[in-house]
Amino acid sequence: MNSSERVELVRRYCAGWSDKDRTLVEQLTAEDFHFTSPLDNRIDRATYFQRCWPNSAHMQVIDVKRALTDGDTVLITYELTMKDGRRFRNTEAITVHDGLIHDVEVYFGWDLPHKAPAGGFVERL
Repeated sequence: MNSSERVELVRRYCAGWSDKDRTLVEQLTAEDFHFTSPLDNRIDRATYFQRCWPNSAHMQVIDVKRALTDGDTVLITYELTMKDGRRFRNTEAITVHDGLIHDVEVYFGWDLPHKAPAGGFVERL
């Protein structure tokens, strides 16, 4: 697979979440798939679908803002709009080889609009 094919596969994966197309998302993830986030430490495919897939019911659209490749890894940043109107931004490092997604690392982003004013910051308690 070349870089553009990897990016296209990841865009299809994101669209599968937006469209609530679990069959597509399952088809795009390898049997040895693992998922890591600030809340999940390298969970396996079955746990990922059990734990994460129910969140798709609350999602309206995933809008990919950038997609870059580094070898087998696709780095994406996207804005997610929830059905209740909340919006936020995440970045993911997605490992793709043999035409399937094998690993996802998600880095939670910030709310949109940002909680801090432009040029400012939010105080930690």
